[in-house]
Amino acid sequence: MKHVSRNRLKAGLALISAVAAIISVTPALPIGSLQESKPPLLRLRETILMPSVRGRLDHLDVDANGQRLFVSGLENGSVEVVDLKSGKWARSLSGFKKPQGIAYVSALRKLFVASGDDGTVRVLRGDTFALLDRIQLEPGPNRVAYDSRARLLYVGYGGKDAGKDYGDVAIIEARRDENTSDIRVAAHPAELLLDEGGQDLFVLVPAANVVQRVDIRGRAVISTWAVSSQRPGDAAFDEATHRLFIGTHVPPEMIVMDSTTGREIARLPTVDGMDGVYFDSKRKRIYVSGGRGFETGAVWIYQQRDADHYDRLGEIPTRSGAGTSFWSSELDRYFVAAPATKQEEAAILVYEPVP
Repeated sequence: MKHVSRNRLKAGLALISAVAAIISVTPALPIGSLQESKPPLLRLRETILMPSVRGRLDHLDVDANGQRLFVSGLENGSVEVVDLKSGKWARSLSGFKKPQGIAYVSALRKLFVASGDDGTVRVLRGDTFALLDRIQLEPGPNRVAYDSRARLLYVGYGGKDAGKDYGDVAIIEARRDENTSDIRVAAHPAELLLDEGGQDLFVLVPAANVVQRVDIRGRAVISTWAVSSQRPGDAAFDEATHRLFIGTHVPPEMIVMDSTTGREIARLPTVDGMDGVYFDSKRKRIYVSGGRGFETGAVWIYQQRDADHYDRLGEIPTRSGAGTSFWSSELDRYFVAAPATKQEEAAILVYEPVP
């Protein structure tokens, strides 16, 4: 019996040695080739080039029915029109001075463009883009938000750009193209968010590091909440859970805030050069795009487990300097605006969420 056991032991040792020899001469396989890699959270569907567009790209809006995307060419002095059906750049609208906030109102067939340097909101026809009207404000018009029920357009402006120590939000009657009144806020507004009922307007003020809650009916600030990080600039709103998702610059973070009390719920690191925050209510995801002023760009993605708990799912690389983005729930597409570089033309990166 002992003799048999020794033979078996020798055979086993010989087999182990042979396997080890095979492994030692077999090239290592890359990780991922042995198992199927996870699909990306955003799949790049197409890249739409915008030739001859130079400099920083800013806010975007979409005509969902006509499948057109409007892009503010801030440093190009233009508004770019992209045909999403054909996947091609359609035309460039010139003559703007620092175009930023942009809103397409399909019910009125109007395109509103806020120009920071000349303090105007231009109103264009939605089909021919002929100039219909010009609403004069003070320097600094930037963010816009549209209330489709009341047909009111809110435009943030003023502050340091206008030589003032406070900012304003203009209330424009969109049918008549008339500025009916203004709401004074702490400083120049960087972001405007409306609730669906048109009762509350949330204003982000980076110079004061606060979020201000405005009562639309009373047309006055009713709450001012401090943000723990500095320079809050972009945000999204989940009305179902009463949560604001706030992107900050110093440090780069995504802060979750209770929209009824101003209490901070969560803080997560985010991408450098943050320039866009959007909420995908279907998948309960938050997309934060960044890269403005940096060599690399990316979209960081977070999952809302419930109102108080959030996970960072990962990041999708984009392009150098590609900070600005836009989420369209109607089209179920996520758009990232990539400025021109020495190597590449300006482009719109069109992503499809997965799954």
